[in-house]
Amino acid sequence: MTEIVLDTETTGISVKEGHRIVEIACVELENLIPTGNNFHCCINPERKVSEKAFEIHGYSDDFLSEQKKFHEVKDDFLRFIKNKKLIIHNAVFDLEHLNNELSICGDDKLSNEVVDTLVLARDKFPGSQVSLDALCKRFRINNSMRTKHNALLDCTLLAKVYINLIDQREPTLDFKKIDKEENQEKNNLNISYFKKVVLPTKDEIENHKKFLKENMKKNYFN
Repeated sequence: MTEIVLDTETTGISVKEGHRIVEIACVELENLIPTGNNFHCCINPERKVSEKAFEIHGYSDDFLSEQKKFHEVKDDFLRFIKNKKLIIHNAVFDLEHLNNELSICGDDKLSNEVVDTLVLARDKFPGSQVSLDALCKRFRINNSMRTKHNALLDCTLLAKVYINLIDQREPTLDFKKIDKEENQEKNNLNISYFKKVVLPTKDEIENHKKFLKENMKKNYFN
């Protein structure tokens, strides 16, 4: 099962006020394990970043002016997420901005299946804080590097949060098992393992009872 954890950063909150995307990040999961295959880029939004947004992510107008525009990265982005389920925290926000960018380019809206981890968290922990930071704290996920919002880092953290939200232990690879299987295949060995059960004799049982009785008396009176 291939899934994509996705996050964006923007110049501001509302697309109705003309705000645009400044960063897109995607982390690919295969059966809940990060594959190392990621998509990440900063984007020239062709407008100024609001002061509040700058405080959140720290991307300056000067830095962003040197980045590619959305239409230049759009095709690579769409290829990366094609036919894959998207895992997004507060999906309404990210999808609104992504679909706005696609609309500006004359493209259709995204049609991917989407899992909103914000909705999952609200259902699982009603009345509790469900921000990414709050969920990291709840699941004891180290987010000490998150001094500013960064889409790629947030995707990495969200992947761990998602695994916990769906009540799955974070998968690990059993390297000992893999090495054993590889060595067996290489040497073409056919090895079977078994445990032999050895029952105690009658004398051994009696001696054991006698030993326990004597030691219990010693411990009791000492």
